[in-house]
Amino acid sequence: MSHTLLTIVVPCYEEQEVINKTIEQLTIQLNKLVEENLISDKSKLLFVDDGSKDGTWTLIAKACATNRYVTGLKLSRNVGHQTALIAGLKRAQEKSSCAISIDADLQDDINVIRDFVLKYHEGYDVVYGVRRSRKTDTHFKRITAQGFYRVMNKLGINLVYNHADYRLMSKRVLEELNQYQEEKLFLRGILPMIGFKTTKVMYDRKERYAGDTKYPIKRMLSFAFDGITSFSIAPIRFITYLGFFLFFLGGIAGMYAIIQKIIGNTDAGWTSLMISIWLLGGLQLMGTGIIGEYIGRIFMEVKKRPKYAIDIDLYTDKDPFQYLRTTTSTIIPGKKLQMKK
Repeated sequence: MSHTLLTIVVPCYEEQEVINKTIEQLTIQLNKLVEENLISDKSKLLFVDDGSKDGTWTLIAKACATNRYVTGLKLSRNVGHQTALIAGLKRAQEKSSCAISIDADLQDDINVIRDFVLKYHEGYDVVYGVRRSRKTDTHFKRITAQGFYRVMNKLGINLVYNHADYRLMSKRVLEELNQYQEEKLFLRGILPMIGFKTTKVMYDRKERYAGDTKYPIKRMLSFAFDGITSFSIAPIRFITYLGFFLFFLGGIAGMYAIIQKIIGNTDAGWTSLMISIWLLGGLQLMGTGIIGEYIGRIFMEVKKRPKYAIDIDLYTDKDPFQYLRTTTSTIIPGKKLQMKK
């Protein structure tokens, strides 16, 4: 029997429409890997409920009572996808030989999980799941995603192109990741910095099985800006260069005004004056906003507040069934809780 204990970490936020299907499909994958002696039969599916207001946690707890692979971590409130993922990875680090992170929507091809594990047995510490194409994305999302990777590359930030959060990490990578304590931990940028032996597994992304995306445009833009400001001061440097350039143009405009004064062409230029006021005013506000964003991040970092609070932990609890016993009537109405072996 293999001693490789795999934990698949699945962050969830209001995924009641898809969670049962996700549990079913991932359980099939784990069973296959156990039968092939690639992983231990004590491997787990760790579902991290990110403060869902629907029935997501109830379904996770119900599955925990009946499925030997399933366990759960319930956060006290919604803290965002990346923070929920980090919470799950920190828990997985305690018991696992390796961990795989995957979203709950079944868009990532779970059939390549076997390839991830095989690469791990070959000695790779990080296995990136990389999309072959973006055919399933909307035109807008495809253009903005490609633009994001180009901008990050220009800023000198090393990202794996077309890779999101579908990856395998060995125990020592998880331990190193635990050393990073930033408030906004940008995993896609941090993992290449850690190093170790890495490889890629290509796959085709599918359509979402059910429900709606939890990453609207606002969150996508916020995520992109988090990535840029976490790894680069290029936006501030850009404002500095722009300031010098405008100062240079201002000098030329001043010389032009003096010459016009000497030759007698001193008619007031209302249009150029208004354009200058609006242009410079806008640039000043933009520059102040960018600098303020960095100062705000410093403010958040120095407070050292916990990133999340755990409400219920069925993964490391010595007796996870204690919680299930006290809530049997709400999880499985009319049935006596069956202890899984």
